[in-house]
Amino acid sequence: TVVVLDRDRSLVEAARRDPAQFDALYRKYLAQVYAFALYELADHHAAEDATERTFLRALAALSRFREQARPEDGPEASTFRVWQFRIARNVVANERRTRRRQPADSLDAALGAGLAIPDATDIEAQAVTRDEAAGALRALQGLPDDRRRALVLRSVDEMSTAEIAGILGKSEGAVRVLIHRGLGAVARELGHERGNIRGREPGRDRGTSR
Repeated sequence: TVVVLDRDRSLVEAARRDPAQFDALYRKYLAQVYAFALYELADHHAAEDATERTFLRALAALSRFREQARPEDGPEASTFRVWQFRIARNVVANERRTRRRQPADSLDAALGAGLAIPDATDIEAQAVTRDEAAGALRALQGLPDDRRRALVLRSVDEMSTAEIAGILGKSEGAVRVLIHRGLGAVARELGHERGNIRGREPGRDRGTSR
């Protein structure tokens, strides 16, 4: 059974009457869409561009939006957010197909844009936090598209499994599998990187050289 249910109904209706009122939806979801684009593209400027294109397309297509949710989604469901992120997914996918970037430069841009937010007072601790964030981003970028998107939407944008399923066009069970496998792959990659770093530490191989 499909029911009309959307916590953003009043904002959407206001924006339909007066496009200037779309600013309320823009401000509400700007940070979430930008975070998704940044993790997807690993480039500050590309993420900004993709975010702006996402909202422009949403505004242009607002008359075609239909709010629909299932009863199990609960009274706080927002089908507008799901619809918005479907647009973001398409914009980001197009950007990934057309842009060719150097990974190191992209990582620097993403980290400089605030992907890593070290909560430390000494330089050494900040450097460790920055390296960990860079490693996590590299691991995310290496995942297959749907695993990466499911993991970002769940961990960064804190979306429910039902919302992610709506955005990716998959079942909730499939989304749970994507998230589980994505987390496992990231954990293995980070463990592999840490093992390599420990293996290169001074003095680690002294015993074998005697």
